[in-house]
Amino acid sequence: MTASSLDTSLLIPLAQRPGPLPGVLIHPAGGGLGQYLALAGRLARHGTVHGIRAAGLLPGEEPQDSVADMTRDYLRLITGLPQRPRLLVGWSLGGVLAWELAARLAEDGPAPALVLIDSFAARESVGDGVRADLLTAVERSVSSLGGGSDSDRARDTAHAHITASAAHRTRVRSAAPTLLVACAGERRDQQVAHWGELADRLTVRDLDCGHFEVFDPAHQPTLLGHVDAFLARLPDDVPQENAP
Repeated sequence: MTASSLDTSLLIPLAQRPGPLPGVLIHPAGGGLGQYLALAGRLARHGTVHGIRAAGLLPGEEPQDSVADMTRDYLRLITGLPQRPRLLVGWSLGGVLAWELAARLAEDGPAPALVLIDSFAARESVGDGVRADLLTAVERSVSSLGGGSDSDRARDTAHAHITASAAHRTRVRSAAPTLLVACAGERRDQQVAHWGELADRLTVRDLDCGHFEVFDPAHQPTLLGHVDAFLARLPDDVPQENAP
């Protein structure tokens, strides 16, 4: 892909609002942004919101199976925005990508705050069981598309992302304010411990649900409440472009 095609096809404006906390939502495994709509609406109270979807979902695109490659391409998109993002948000693989992008942005400016929604810093935290569950969830969502090229592209993209997640381990540290929303389960303590080794300013909040239930209507109010409380503290933590 060229830089111009990345700009037009992967970077999606979700809300154009004035505000001190422009944010970017990063896709999870599978590549879409649909599950983020309510969250994007909440973030829009604080500023403009963009989303980054994955390559591979439209004709002529090839899915990417490397976190490093996705980070490189998404950094180009983010640095081309009119406002430097002050907040990066991602669920699952999206949180890992948000972390890596924040580290790159911190090399030449303030690091954006981070919201990691049930993301895992280490692949051994995920394990074969979660990858199998992810494949099952992908197959279920793809089946709703019916047969044909759309479902094939969605399935290929999801499988590429599972490969990327399995091969990656997050190692870079961050001093940025970070919210980890962790789901209940046997992997929760290990997940928190891994991020705690990397994040100097980590806030952990829990969701009483499984990984694939995060955006269910029953759990969204709790998720949004955790995000609201975290963002309410950010004016003292994150440099604001609009501050006097």
